[in-house]
Amino acid sequence: MKMQSLTRTPHLIAPTMTVLILLLLLIPISSEVEIDCNSLRMGQFICPDPALRQIDPKTQQLRGCTPDNKARVWCVAVEGIVCSETKNTSFTREMPCKWTNGYHFDTALLLSVFLGMFGADRFYLGYPAIGLLKFCTLGFMFLGQLVDVILIATQVVGPADGSAYIIPYYGPVITVVRSDNWTYRLPQDNW
Repeated sequence: MKMQSLTRTPHLIAPTMTVLILLLLLIPISSEVEIDCNSLRMGQFICPDPALRQIDPKTQQLRGCTPDNKARVWCVAVEGIVCSETKNTSFTREMPCKWTNGYHFDTALLLSVFLGMFGADRFYLGYPAIGLLKFCTLGFMFLGQLVDVILIATQVVGPADGSAYIIPYYGPVITVVRSDNWTYRLPQDNW
């Protein structure tokens, strides 16, 4: 009885193995996964793509920056992820930027330091009323000039149209961090 079951087993194994091998050959095996790349988490992509020049040399901001302070840039997903939008590893994503309209930070600061008593800095930034008042009062007896130098240097006063200064991309840009009732402050040891 044992001999009979052993002799039948090789006949059953051969066709099952052939079917299994054929199934494995027909099913595509890939290490790449196709997903919607807008749902990727941090560390699964790099944005903007460093291989592309996406910084505008005139404005020193991302190309295509809109007055809403957003720009659509090309990003790259890590190896093994294929984006369903483009069928490759690249995709577009909106990133924050600072919309500029031609006002240079260094020009405004130099005008404030050297011609601030005549209101040239305020005329340049689009504040003609304050510029005329500074011109008539000799920069509020030079006190207004000093205050304007500090306000422009700390980037509190910017262009009147709401745009940002043109500052080199890795230049002295001040980013104001604001807090509200939903901001959590991590207590320090020395508090």
